[in-house]
Amino acid sequence: MSFFAFEVDGLVQGVFFRKNTRKKAMTLGLRGWIRNHPAGHVEGVAIGPKYKLDELKEYLAHGPRGARVDKVTIVREGEGEGGEEVGGEFTIRR
Repeated sequence: MSFFAFEVDGLVQGVFFRKNTRKKAMTLGLRGWIRNHPAGHVEGVAIGPKYKLDELKEYLAHGPRGARVDKVTIVREGEGEGGEEVGGEFTIRR
């Protein structure tokens, strides 16, 4: 099991970025979370097999239709769950 924590900058709030990222992550069978940050970006953590995490990273680089991704920053990544307390699915946090 691997994980990565991320931040996505650009036009990513108010364009269903979180909802569509959750849908993609659930399709991939990943666990974790995503939320809007008060500074205007989106942040989250994804946990699962590395090859599926790589697929989510590719998705984050473009986002859903209507979004404009300027930059994706991988804040940290590694093996295990990164100390995150997550349930059995990928959730949207407030």
